[in-house]
Amino acid sequence: MEYKKGERVRHPKIADWGLGQVLANSCDDSVKVFFVGAGEKVLSLKHVQLEHVEYKNAHHPVLDNLHTQKSESKFKYQSLKQLVSCFLTRFPDGFYSEDLKKELHNDTQKAHLQAQKLLNEELLIDCIITADYQQISDNILAVVNASRLIPAAEKKELRETLAKKNAQKKLSLSLYQLLYSKEPLQERFESFSRVLEEFNIAKWTIVSYFLFVTQPKQYLFIKPTVTQHASELCGFEINFKAEINWLTYESMLKFSDYLFTELETLKPRNMNDVQAFISCIIPTKSIKRAKPAKRI
Repeated sequence: MEYKKGERVRHPKIADWGLGQVLANSCDDSVKVFFVGAGEKVLSLKHVQLEHVEYKNAHHPVLDNLHTQKSESKFKYQSLKQLVSCFLTRFPDGFYSEDLKKELHNDTQKAHLQAQKLLNEELLIDCIITADYQQISDNILAVVNASRLIPAAEKKELRETLAKKNAQKKLSLSLYQLLYSKEPLQERFESFSRVLEEFNIAKWTIVSYFLFVTQPKQYLFIKPTVTQHASELCGFEINFKAEINWLTYESMLKFSDYLFTELETLKPRNMNDVQAFISCIIPTKSIKRAKPAKRI
């Protein structure tokens, strides 16, 4: 039997491997497949005939957004089951662990509370009506300083930018639009990004911070390196580029939604919990380069 690149299949004897995607056309009695539950495998067709899966049953968030493993990557794919096991080994009570709360949650919770108080829609509208952009700028900095999520150097750049009167107005208005406008998210995101670029402060941490702290049930905070490595571990393509762009942000939101749904048994409350999971699954030491897939 032949298999073509992109086809979805299952192993007839190893159900735990789950749904798979053929990575290249079968050749010389072998085929390379990525399985959601096992990662990349090279299978001998002399010993196994994979089962084709009909299109209507062939969808999976990872396979639909499959990350192609790069040879220089330090992070080899792990199934979500493996990652959850590692997370629970460190935090047996999961997202409700006191240790996790001390390490991560207390910091972000303070930022959420400050955002509700200082960047709520009613207050921003009042300040915009009276052209009190200094107050909005002060509030922005207070919310940013409420957590350690944004690095100190980037906080400094933002603070220096908000000391300029022309920047205060533009950033205040674009932030209001980002948070509360009824326009599509892409338009709001790109508009806010352009203003940040104008003042040379377009960083992933800054562009993602305010949606995260004001609406944590929907939006993820992006630590570029951590999020990128977590997506590699999960096999999820986020189309990462260092420059701010909509495709990467949209892909990251899909990644966070996937994790929130798949972590249902751990009862995540919002993207703050997803953010904690992402931060905790990254190995503290570099993992050795993955060896080529073995034929079995």
